Amino acid sequence: MLNRYLCLTVVLFGVSAGSWLAVANSADKEPAVSERLYELRTYTTLPGRLEALHQRFTNHTVKLFEKHGMKNEMYWTPTDPEKSKNTLIYVVSHDSKEAADKSWAGFRSDPEWIKARDASEADGKIVEKVESVFMTLTNFSPKP
Repeated sequence: MLNRYLCLTVVLFGVSAGSWLAVANSADKEPAVSERLYELRTYTTLPGRLEALHQRFTNHTVKLFEKHGMKNEMYWTPTDPEKSKNTLIYVVSHDSKEAADKSWAGFRSDPEWIKARDASEADGKIVEKVESVFMTLTNFSPKP
């Protein structure tokens, strides 16, 4: 019986030591930078149309982005009093630039999107300007 406990103690000690060494060794290595491609998009609406844009994103756009392979990361409204009236800022991410191009092409030609866009613009155009910037993480960025 004593040998059985001794063996179990040795095995558990070995597993613990191995785990500790793996953690210690991984701390010495620089973590890999994410290969994910992030896209920062800023939409400026026509006067009085921000709520219509918010409704379109809430009811249609976010789900359609996912359907076409985009990952919704985060959405913001500026705190600046003037920009808060007409600006939506968000980040989506993609596996690569090629994946982004394919996702956007699929999204723009999706009949569900076209129907939602047309219905939301029944009382007038919503978006005045779209700005897009593609980005990758730096090696000192917090990892997602």
